[in-house]
Amino acid sequence: MILVTGAGGHLGANLVRRLLAEGERVRVLLHTVRDEPAVAGLRVEQMIGDLRDPGLAAAAVSGCRHLYHCAGKVSTTYGNHDEIFTCNVLATRHLLRAALNAGVEKVVVTGSFSAVGHRHDKPSDETEPFNPFERHLPYGHSKAAVEHEWLKACVEGLPVVIAVSTAILGPHDFKPSRMGQVLIRFAQGRLRAYVPGGFTFVAARDIVEGHLLAMSHGTPGQKYIFASEFLSFDELMALFGRVTGRPPSALRVPPALMSTAAKLAAIVMPYVAPHAEQLLTPAAIRILRLNRRADVSKAQRELGFRPTSIELAVREAYDWFVAQRMIARPATRIGMPVDA
Repeated sequence: MILVTGAGGHLGANLVRRLLAEGERVRVLLHTVRDEPAVAGLRVEQMIGDLRDPGLAAAAVSGCRHLYHCAGKVSTTYGNHDEIFTCNVLATRHLLRAALNAGVEKVVVTGSFSAVGHRHDKPSDETEPFNPFERHLPYGHSKAAVEHEWLKACVEGLPVVIAVSTAILGPHDFKPSRMGQVLIRFAQGRLRAYVPGGFTFVAARDIVEGHLLAMSHGTPGQKYIFASEFLSFDELMALFGRVTGRPPSALRVPPALMSTAAKLAAIVMPYVAPHAEQLLTPAAIRILRLNRRADVSKAQRELGFRPTSIELAVREAYDWFVAQRMIARPATRIGMPVDA
């Protein structure tokens, strides 16, 4: 039996489907009943609960040989410090302790590129230390603390590997993710503006493959970064245009102006649209302006990781959103019929 936590998320939903396709018996842990659509119709053993409960963690790992810990609270704001800490750090501690006590053979924990050190002069690799004195989001600090929990578990005898994810693009994005929402808004003509900058992205199939490689070949106590391609936001907008058939129409706004607008939106939105999610938060804009690049040579060298196409990942995501009726496919694509 294999346990996948966070199966309702973008990575978890894709990972579960890959494991099932390979004939594995899978137990999924969902946070709430709202996550059930991500595994609806799949032949999985389902549990619902909060890993901040040590008893739930012990029940979830019982009888499992392997564990993929994909659950976590992602945030690009500076609020909810306590919730981010308990969901990401304490929950991971409970799960790893339960896995050690239950005799789980190996664990892969999903890490974040936010917890990898940043260099302006070269792509970041696994050796680059996280600098806690730089300006980081609470989420980044929490994922760095998760790595301490992982290392402590290794010292105590639990074989754990970290699979570091960059920004994921691809299908089975049920919530949808932040990047999924950007694609949806672009396809609907509702993406009004964007800021120059860029980030390193990973195809959903690539980060899933990375997790499987980390489980089968990863050295316990090591971490591996998985990424497909760096794209500037200009390149991403052009790619979205090719895939959706909609000419890029979003306004390219200078970073300083966009940052000011984002700060004002962060103040106003809780009052005028309390349930809406702000995609370009001030922190997200700052991260994009860093133009962070990832070095995946360690995963390539030690695990045989081979990145695939981000354009294909965006096409898969778009087709999936259309199938889910989150996007209405246009009648034509760049002057030709859709089915041409």
